[in-house]
Amino acid sequence: MKFRIRCAGKALLVVVAIAALGWVVMTLWNWVIPALFVGARAIDFAHALGLLVLSRILFGGFRGHGGWRERRHWRKWEAMTPEEREHFQTAWRSRHAPRKED
Repeated sequence: MKFRIRCAGKALLVVVAIAALGWVVMTLWNWVIPALFVGARAIDFAHALGLLVLSRILFGGFRGHGGWRERRHWRKWEAMTPEEREHFQTAWRSRHAPRKED
């Protein structure tokens, strides 16, 4: 039962996030574009959602870094020997260790 509630909650969160992003795109478009370009029209909510989908197709989405880059790094990690992995982890920790303030 908890699984269904969590899934429903996540689905609701996704719908609300999409609606919020659509509203933000619509508001920004209607604020900026008609003022910059003569003859540009304001858009409605459905057109804003379409613009979001188009940007997802053209620019690769809302997930941040990912996709083919993560798979490439995973293949590199899988190809490393245990010694190379240990060396990599040691170097990573030394670069990303929190700095101590004196």
